[in-house]
Parts: sequence; structure tokens; C-alpha cells
Amino acid sequence: MAATGATVDYDRMKELKQFDDSKMGVKGLSDSGITTIPNFFVHPPEILSDLKTSSTTCTGIPVIDLSFINSDIHRPKIVEQIREAAKTWGFFQAINHGVPDSVLDETIVAVKAFHDQATEVKAKHYVREEGRGVMYASNNDLYRANAACWHDSLQVWMSPEPPKVEDIPAVCRREVVEWDMHAKKVAETVMELLSQGLGLEAGKFKELTFSEARVLVGHCYPYCPQPDLTVGITSHTDPGVVTVLLQNQVHGLQVKHGEEWVDVKPHPGGLIINIGDFLQIVSNGMYKSVQHRVLANSSREPRISIVIFFNLGKWKGSDYYGPLPELLTPEKPAIYRNFTIQELHENFYSKGLDSKSLVEKIKL
Repeated sequence: MAATGATVDYDRMKELKQFDDSKMGVKGLSDSGITTIPNFFVHPPEILSDLKTSSTTCTGIPVIDLSFINSDIHRPKIVEQIREAAKTWGFFQAINHGVPDSVLDETIVAVKAFHDQATEVKAKHYVREEGRGVMYASNNDLYRANAACWHDSLQVWMSPEPPKVEDIPAVCRREVVEWDMHAKKVAETVMELLSQGLGLEAGKFKELTFSEARVLVGHCYPYCPQPDLTVGITSHTDPGVVTVLLQNQVHGLQVKHGEEWVDVKPHPGGLIINIGDFLQIVSNGMYKSVQHRVLANSSREPRISIVIFFNLGKWKGSDYYGPLPELLTPEKPAIYRNFTIQELHENFYSKGLDSKSLVEKIKL
């Protein structure tokens, strides 16, 4: 059933299942030359009416130069810049982060090469088993969300239980393993600065295993023939500690700042870092996770992004977490209650992507 912009009676679950069983993904739909999108991709009017590239005069998310993080003179300034970005934007773009441009380019090329393969080749990896190993699928929340989004994803759970290397698709195997290593290094550097921004020791987040659970997601947003009827990824916040995002030069990512959606212009050689819900909670609200989305791609060139989500590796003995005790005082009491790993997982896997639902649920 093609989209007409009007609501029609149809068997949504049957069409979802047919699409899922075809294993062709939105890339397959796009490559087939369709001119109208299937109805289950069409988002409701209240979402669509808000879709536009930003008209703001804002110059975009902060860009932070990490060149001199080992300098006693410059490091405190960088800590302050990152603290301010994490408090007010929840996002920033890191430049001079130490990863060679050649590695960034090779990673993007390799993930694009995976998505460019024939459907029957990619189909070998098409599964819906979240939480470990390797999973290629269109919309990991396909059956949980109210409307599907225009993207396909290759997901690789890198840690704490790494996949068998031979399970990672050969076309991007080396680059995926290398990118995990490079991105972890950048994330741990940023976490040191974020930790210092809270007045804690630089190594505190590493000690708390904030970078030990990692999933790498290689998104492809192919050309969409009706970008005004759907989205690339719906508005959401990330549930974890921090996220490191590498993208090609095709625009589409937007961040909500105040009441406005701001376009994130890709900075050559830059990496996007954003704060997750978990870090908002453990920082007792000092750092903010912020809504972001990706518009459906109207360009013939696919948008490629490689995201690594960093999450807590080892929960405390009692299996709960909440604001860090070191940050609490009588003047600044906890604004969130403790929560369990089970609550975290149930909250994420019980529905489609959303914004701050765990944060709101445990607010005191």
C-alpha cells in the first residue's frame, strides 16, 4: 500500500511482516525506484508539521578543539567548554581528537559498502536479536514504533561480550573492529573531561566502567522519494552514557535547542559527541541528554553515520544506579531515585525510540 498522505484501512502488521521478511530494507525499496513510500512509514501530522531544516540564525552545536588536552594551561579551558556544552546543548562536535582522517574515511566507506551490497548478500545477517552479536535490519524498533523510519542499520555488540570476528560482515570487518578501538579512545578522553567538569577525578568514569558496554551501529539513510511524509530517525534521546557519531557530509541530523531544531553541519574530520539519559541521571541533572532526530534523505547520495553507544559495563553489587553520591549535598539533593538494570532494559525494549522516558520516570 503506497502513501497518499491520507489515512486508509489496511493490514499494517501484515505489511510490516512482508517488508521485514523481504529483508530488502529501505535501501532495497529506494533502489527499486519506488515513487511513493509504503503507508507504515508515514508519520502522523503532528510530527510532519514540525519537519523542516532549521531557519535559526544559530551557528550550530559547539565545536571543541581537543588539540591541547594534555597542556596544563589549555586543559582547564577545554574542561569548561565541554562542561558548558554538556549542560546547555547536550551535544558538541570534537575536532583534532587524534583519529587520522584516513581512518574516518575508511570507516564510512566500509559501512557504505556493506549497505551497497545486494539484498541476498546482506540478508545473511538480517535478524531481530538485539543485545549481542551482529544484527542487520531496518528499524530495530519496527514492531514497537507507531511508524517506521527511513533507515537501515548494521548493529555490532562490541563489548562486554564481543562477537565472533567472522560474524562481522567481511566487507567492513577490519574497519568495524578498528573504529571501535579508536572511538573508545576518544570517548574515554571525553569522559575524563566530563568527569573533571563535575569536579571529580579524571579517571572516575573509567573506574565506574562507563565505556565498557558498547554497541556500534552503522546507519544508512538512502534517498527517500517522499521525505515530507516520514523521517530518517524519529526524535529521541540516547539511553546510555555518551554517544560518539561519525558521519559523511550528507546533512540530516538535527538537535533540539530550546524550542528550535538546529541543523548539525558536518565538520570535516569532526566527531559528534552527545550526552545520554544515564549520564544526565548520574550527574544529577548537571549534564543534559537532548532530543535529536534525522530528517528523511532527499539527496541521491545516501547519508551514512556510524554511531557507538557507550554504556555502563559493571553495575554496583546491588544492581542499582542513581546520582553519584559525590555530587550530592544538602543544598543539592538527588533529583532522581535509584533504578535497576532491569528497569533500564525494560524501558528501552518495551516501545519505540523516545525521549527521556526513564529520566522522567525516576524523577523525584
